[in-house]
Amino acid sequence: MGKRILLIQGHPDSSQLHLCHALEDAYAQGAMSAKHEIKRINVATLDFPLLRSQQEWEKGDLPHSLIEPQAAIKWAEHMVLFFPLWLGDMPAFLKGFLEQVARPGFAFSGEGKNPLAHKGLSGRSARVVVTMGMPATLYRWFYRAHSIRSLERNILGFVGISPVNETLIGMVGNMEAKNTNKWFVKLEKLGLKGD
Repeated sequence: MGKRILLIQGHPDSSQLHLCHALEDAYAQGAMSAKHEIKRINVATLDFPLLRSQQEWEKGDLPHSLIEPQAAIKWAEHMVLFFPLWLGDMPAFLKGFLEQVARPGFAFSGEGKNPLAHKGLSGRSARVVVTMGMPATLYRWFYRAHSIRSLERNILGFVGISPVNETLIGMVGNMEAKNTNKWFVKLEKLGLKGD
């Protein structure tokens, strides 16, 4: 039986197709071949404000444009986030999206002294697919993949998503077509497995 998989495209430029979009398509092709049910969110096409205060995050209304994406996150058993590494981290617009949808009462809640007692997205897994200009091994070992670890621990893990696996793709600006195709094959295989 197939999984319910949500693909979240976090590349902030919707004016043209990028490697992140092609990787998402390769994953989707594999997932559909294996009869997984998929939904997609393209964050760059959504219209929402950035949060500017704790009060707004805790008590403000979820923007109308994010009601359906939030429902898709609740629906999913597995999520795959695609984004380029910008200034050592995820693009700001993707982080703004995650801040908006991961609200108290949805992503986590609690009673009494522990406001984080209930992780609202437990039982889901995720994969993070990140493209970057530097070698992925340099990012992983010298920079300790700090922003990916922060995403996994402080956002995804914080709301109960586990396990979180990662696919780091480096040297994308200098990548030859044969190497790009290898990544497409790898992502299609991950889609087949629903991983």
